[in-house]
Amino acid sequence: MRMTRKNLQKNAGATRGYLDGQMLIATPTMQDERFARSVIYICAHSSEGAMGIVVNQPAPHISFKDLLVKLDVIPAADLIQLPGHAGGVKVLKGGPVETERGFVLHSADFFIENSTLPIDEGICLTATLDILKAIARGNGPASAILALGYAGWAPGQLENELHHNGWLHCAADPELIFGPNVEAKYDRALKKIGIQPGMLSSEVGHA
Repeated sequence: MRMTRKNLQKNAGATRGYLDGQMLIATPTMQDERFARSVIYICAHSSEGAMGIVVNQPAPHISFKDLLVKLDVIPAADLIQLPGHAGGVKVLKGGPVETERGFVLHSADFFIENSTLPIDEGICLTATLDILKAIARGNGPASAILALGYAGWAPGQLENELHHNGWLHCAADPELIFGPNVEAKYDRALKKIGIQPGMLSSEVGHA
């Protein structure tokens, strides 16, 4: 069983977990190869499970402009008219669940009633085409990344992985979420908690 998008809102309304709005950082003991060297922003964490977006794995061979055309947000002929900011939105592999769906993590200067979920410290999540249309028009959020899919955990699963040293965690910041240098986010997250990447080994202790 995994946390689904359908019950994300319900989960957010449950007793908040201590990882809400935090970044998970995979350790060398991570058993799931899909999450090796991953940095994940936790959107919801409670007794009902957890849901997060991987923020440091680029989606190969597809750009934000390509997706706008594929999803019929704009016709290909209008790409040349896209605001420059829209072309810079990163498309990431957000996780192994619902990989055909797009989830936009963005700054809190954009909000759609009944669609946008505020998370923490000015960060929101929206999973409708309306936000893509707004970005294409130039009136979307100041900062945004588009993730294909998400990571989900059943009740108690994430806590168990933390107990077995699968993850470290640190506070989130805009650069870790929205920074353009996607490949550098893993090392940057480690340094934020005082760990040099070369210091990590399979014997890493509890976070």
